[in-house]
Amino acid sequence: MKFRSLVFLNAILVASAIALVSFLLKLELTKVALIFISSAIISFLIFYILIERYVYGKIKIIYKLIHHLKLGKDNKDTLAAQVSSDPIRDVQKEVREWARDKKLEIDALKSQEKYRREFLSNISHEFKTPLFAIQGYLDALQEGLIEEDPQLANKFLSKAANNLDRLSYLIKDIDEISKLESGELSINFQQFDLYTLINEVIESLELKAKKHKIKLYFNDKPKIHSMVNADREKIRQVLANLLSNSVKYGRENGTTEITLFELHDQILIEISDNGIGIDEENLPRIFERFFRTEKSRARDIGGSGLGLSIVKHILEAHQQTISVQSKEGEGSTFSFTLEKK
Repeated sequence: MKFRSLVFLNAILVASAIALVSFLLKLELTKVALIFISSAIISFLIFYILIERYVYGKIKIIYKLIHHLKLGKDNKDTLAAQVSSDPIRDVQKEVREWARDKKLEIDALKSQEKYRREFLSNISHEFKTPLFAIQGYLDALQEGLIEEDPQLANKFLSKAANNLDRLSYLIKDIDEISKLESGELSINFQQFDLYTLINEVIESLELKAKKHKIKLYFNDKPKIHSMVNADREKIRQVLANLLSNSVKYGRENGTTEITLFELHDQILIEISDNGIGIDEENLPRIFERFFRTEKSRARDIGGSGLGLSIVKHILEAHQQTISVQSKEGEGSTFSFTLEKK
């Protein structure tokens, strides 16, 4: 044990010094040897007691405290049993590990704080826009617009209602993404036919696509095994969000194509369009909450800005992934996988 070696070495040094003094005083060699041995034993006992009680004992307490805090337990017997025979070495190791863990925790907290500030800033912006619009329309109506211009008053009421709908969608999406992140929203796995679901989603978006002069096309010619194991309603939401985005950001007389590919134990779904695309700089951030490119903001496209974030969380809850390939001005392709039946 290093502790005893250190004490023994100190005892030998002290005994040697005393023996040297005795030798210089011209005492007999027998007496010098006896003095050396006695001094070594006495010094060893004194150093051992002092270091063990006042130094080593304190280090053991520090080690137990650090170990206790790391484990987060109150079982003293367990802690005592885990203290090794060399607490000096162990306390150094524990402190290094503890310092490393605390640094990681601090870095994570800083990252979360930055994310929290950005989130509050984004959500404040998203709420202010419709709220200020509603306030403006209502102020105009209160100032007598209903009597002065009933037609314009009805138009203002319609716009106020649209902004209320936007607020409602925003609150609903925030609630849903919070539940997805916290794990409160359960995934109900079932087996269903992906072909049928895709056709249902396309049919539900036909009027919207027609309004934007975009054709939705399901490339179902390569017949594959289309039974998957997933939450049908959640995957409907994923498809609806991706196709809806494709329509919103598509170009006039453009197309959006859905294609399926059969992998070993998965189905790959690709949704491609020839719309405005996404520049390379913004690609890594498109699945962040409330993130929108400057071009999409300039076009004043509605929505909560949470659609792609919800899509990502739903697929992660299915233990699946989503990726995107895009080139500005040429279009985008979103790809995700589902477990085959």
